[in-house]
Amino acid sequence: MKKLLILCTAVLFGISGLRADETAEDIVKRKPSAVKIETIGTRARMEIQRNGSPLAELLVDQYSVQKPNDQRTFIEIKAPANVKGTRFLMIAKNGVTDQRIYLPSLGKVRRITGQSEGTENFLGTDFSYNDMEYLQRDTSLDTHTLLREEEYGGVPCYVVEAVPKNTKSEYAKTAMWVEKDSRHLVKVAFYDRKNTLVKILEMSNYEVTQGVDTPRTTKMTTLALNTSTIIHIVKMQYNMNIPDKIFSPQYLEQGR
Repeated sequence: MKKLLILCTAVLFGISGLRADETAEDIVKRKPSAVKIETIGTRARMEIQRNGSPLAELLVDQYSVQKPNDQRTFIEIKAPANVKGTRFLMIAKNGVTDQRIYLPSLGKVRRITGQSEGTENFLGTDFSYNDMEYLQRDTSLDTHTLLREEEYGGVPCYVVEAVPKNTKSEYAKTAMWVEKDSRHLVKVAFYDRKNTLVKILEMSNYEVTQGVDTPRTTKMTTLALNTSTIIHIVKMQYNMNIPDKIFSPQYLEQGR
C-alpha cells in the first residue's frame, strides 16, 4: 500500500493548524526515510471474520517492486491446504494493469479483466482485485482536498479527500485520516459511485522496520456484509533481492 501512504497533490491555504506554504501532499505523505524503498517482501496472516467471529485464516507471502512506472506484485498462499499454491500476479506499466491468478483446483491461470471481474473478492477476503490495484495507484490519478481536522482514536488527524480523475473508477472517492504529528495514515473510507460508504481500511501498530514506519496490522471492513479481513505482518523486509522470474507468467503457473 505504498502509493496510498503518499497520496495528495492539491494545494490548500489558510487551513487552521497549517503553515501558509504547506500543501495537502505535505500533510499525508509519510516522514522522509533514509531508506529508498524499491522492493518489499512480507509474510502475513490474513484473518477473515464475519460479525467479529473468525471464518478462516490464510498464510500469505507477498513480493512487490515499487519503481517509477514499474509496479509489480506477486502473492502466494502458503496455507491452509485447500487453497495452498494459489498465486496472484499484478503488473502495472505505462498506465496499463495486468492481473492474473493461478488456481490449483483448476490447474490453470485466469486473467482478471474488466471492472466487473475486478470487483470480485480475492479468495473470500474483503479485498477485491480492484482494491489490490487501487491501493497502489499513483498520486497523480486523483484530485485531493483537505476537508477538516478531527480526532481519530484520541489522536488529532487531518482528513483528506481523494477523487479519481477517471470517472469509471469503482470508487467515487476516498477519505483519509492522517495523524498530524506522526503523519501515520490510520484510516481510509471508500465510497461507491452512489456516494455510499462501503468499506473502511484501518492501519495500526506502527513500528520502525529498517528505518521505515510500518503498520503491522491492517484491517479492511465491508460494511454491508459486516465482514473484515485483518492482515497481521509476521515478517517484512525492505529492499530485498527479488528475482525477476517471480513476476513472470511461467512462475505464476509453475511456482518455480
